[in-house]
Amino acid sequence: MSPLLESYAAGRWFRADDDGEPLLDAATGEEVARLAGRGPDVAEMVRYARETGGPALRALTFHQRAGLLKALAKHLTERKEELYALSLRTGATAQDTAVDVDGGIGTLFAYASKGVRELPDDTIVLDGGPERLGKGGTFAGQHVYASRPGVAVQINAFNFPVWGMLEKLAPAFLAGLPSIVKPASQTAYVTELAVRQIIASGLLPEGTLQLLTGRPTGCSTGSPSRTRSPSPAPRTPPGSCAATRTCWTAASASASRPTPSTARSSAPTSVRTTRSSTCSSRASSRR
Repeated sequence: MSPLLESYAAGRWFRADDDGEPLLDAATGEEVARLAGRGPDVAEMVRYARETGGPALRALTFHQRAGLLKALAKHLTERKEELYALSLRTGATAQDTAVDVDGGIGTLFAYASKGVRELPDDTIVLDGGPERLGKGGTFAGQHVYASRPGVAVQINAFNFPVWGMLEKLAPAFLAGLPSIVKPASQTAYVTELAVRQIIASGLLPEGTLQLLTGRPTGCSTGSPSRTRSPSPAPRTPPGSCAATRTCWTAASASASRPTPSTARSSAPTSVRTTRSSTCSSRASSRR
């Protein structure tokens, strides 16, 4: 029997106690891996990301985060042949595989470069200069961008199991947001290998990357009344778990989204702070 895919949650690898469902080689029909019918507790994963991964990541400056992304890109480059070989079993051509694997690694290099060139060696980004708010010059304000205390939740498509993850991980990491990755079932075994390579490197702070390969559990701890979804929850397809779908809707709605790629938005956008000698106020923009 082929290996059962595992999830990486709350600092450890999680293996379900069921036999799972087979995932087949797209060309030969041979069994490549098995997908578990049960995954780790999603609420625990979100909590771990917020309480462990987030603080550790936000303590780093943008340049330090960029340095880790560059080191990770080099680490994966040295091991990409393993990803190539497994990717071919998804039905991808050699060119498709190169686009997925090299494209994902290239995204890490790109954001690492932007982090050093376009962001300060600090944990905040100044938004313009100080603004005078009083006639006497004793009351002034300074807008800054700072990291959101949230979680980036990825629910990815089947066709880019490596690039789809890394292109979201890089800006979220640079912005100070830990990530939870849910790959598409058909090609989850490629994503799992990439995550194993990342975790084995020891480069990323603990809690900044977690992986869910099985069906999520732990729905009872959600509080939908306290979350706000940007769109109506999708209808549950026949034969699926209604509780699971509700859980992911709540978890996704409660997670803060990283803002992609400019010098301001790839960093930790959406919190503005006004400081002066006489007052301090904070307002967080909401979608």
